[in-house]
Amino acid sequence: MKTRITELLGIQHPIIQGGMHHVGFAELASAVSNAGGLGVITGLTQRTPELLAQEIRRCHAMTTRPFGVNLTFLPTVTSPDYPGYIRAIVDGGIKVVETAGNNPQQWLPALHEAGIKVIHKCTSVRHALKAQAIGCDAVSVDGFECGGHPGEDDVPNFILLPRAADELRIPFVASGGMADGRSLVAALALGAEGINMGTRFIATQEAPVHEAVKQAIVAASELDTRLVMRSLRNTERVLNNAAVERLLEKERRLGAALKIDDILDEVAGVYPRIMKEGAMDAGAWSCGMVAGLIHDVPTVQQLIDRIMAQAHQLITERLARMVA
Repeated sequence: MKTRITELLGIQHPIIQGGMHHVGFAELASAVSNAGGLGVITGLTQRTPELLAQEIRRCHAMTTRPFGVNLTFLPTVTSPDYPGYIRAIVDGGIKVVETAGNNPQQWLPALHEAGIKVIHKCTSVRHALKAQAIGCDAVSVDGFECGGHPGEDDVPNFILLPRAADELRIPFVASGGMADGRSLVAALALGAEGINMGTRFIATQEAPVHEAVKQAIVAASELDTRLVMRSLRNTERVLNNAAVERLLEKERRLGAALKIDDILDEVAGVYPRIMKEGAMDAGAWSCGMVAGLIHDVPTVQQLIDRIMAQAHQLITERLARMVA
C-alpha cells in the first residue's frame, strides 16, 4: 500500500509505532520496522544522550530498515540535554524523528540539515497548522481516544481527522483508537495517510514490558481508562487501577487547589516499576480506549500482516461490493 506517508518515510506499510515511555526500546522498534512499518525508539526513556546513542546502535544491529526516534520537549525548569539528544540522533543516522510536547521549531534546522523528516504529534487542528507553518514534514493527529495526553479539547477522531484533512497540506497519520485493518481503512477514508499505534503495540510479544502489562491491556475494555490531571490542564488517559483511584480521589477532594506535588506518589517515576516489574498498581500509566479492541498478544509481524490483510479485504471486497 502506497500513501504519502510510506513515500515520505521510505516504509512498506503506513503504520507507525508511537513513542512510549519505557516501551519504545530497540526490541520493539526493530520488530515494527522489520515487519514493514516504522519503529520508534523513545528518546527520553534513555536518561542521557550517550544511552540514546547506544540504543540507536542496538536497533541498527537488529534491522536494516528505517526506524525513528521520539523526542518529547517538556515544559520543565531543568530541561534534558536536548542538544545532546539531537546530536545522538543525527550521528546515529536516524532519518525520522517524532516530536511531541512543546513547539519543536528551534530544533528543526539541525534536524532538517541532517536530512531528517519530522513528524509532530498534535491534538488539535490549530496545533497541526502551526506544525505545518514552522516546517514539520508531517503530523500525527491524536484524537481524544488516545492513551497518554489527548489535549484539552476532547475532540474524537471521527471529527478531528476530516477537519485536519480539510486544513492541512502536509500528510498526517491518525493516532488514538487504532488497532486493526478497520482502523487503517477508516483513517484513510477520513483523510489520513496512515496510522500511529501505541497501546496496540504494547500487547505484542516483542514489546519489552512485563507480561502483566500485556495481559492487563487484553483484559481491559473500552470502559476501563480514566482521565487524570484535568484540573492541572495536563490531561492524561490511563488504565484504571488502585493508584488511579487514589489520584482521582485527591482530584475530587482538592479541586482547583490540586498541585502536582499532591499526586507525585501516583505519577512520578512509576513507569519502570510497572513496565519492568509488573507492579500494576504502582501508579498511573498511559493506555488508550483501544484496549477494548485488543484481545491477544501476537508477534509484531503477525499483527502488521493481519492489519494489512484485513485492510486489503475491506477495500477490495466489502467496500467494493457496496459501490458495484
